[in-house]
Amino acid sequence: MPFGSTRSEHEWLPGQGFGDRLSTAENARKAMLERVRAKPGADDPAVAERRAARQAVSTAREARLAEREAAKTAEQVREAAEREARQAAEQEQRLAQEANEALERAQRAERQVALEAEQKAARDARYAARKARR
Repeated sequence: MPFGSTRSEHEWLPGQGFGDRLSTAENARKAMLERVRAKPGADDPAVAERRAARQAVSTAREARLAEREAAKTAEQVREAAEREARQAAEQEQRLAQEANEALERAQRAERQVALEAEQKAARDARYAARKARR
């Protein structure tokens, strides 16, 4: 036998007969059956208490999960509202900027027309003065 190993009780030992091995197996089965019979039944108060504790833990877990889902949904709604508000503000700013640019273009065109009219009047005055000198 290798160093450090031990014999299990199921190994065949010299001097142990077939009947001894059968009785050992039968005793092991009886011991296992006794362990199963010794377990408390479903109507035992300890079993009912453990079942109630498991149910309470399960209920608490479900409540935490529902709370987490509600918080997540509320956060998504808040983010969507912020995003919509930000987009509306950007749209409003864009419209105001476009209106300012249109007003500036109109004023520039008006100044250009006035400048051209003024230049034409000056040119006409010079032309009339030249005609008057002749």
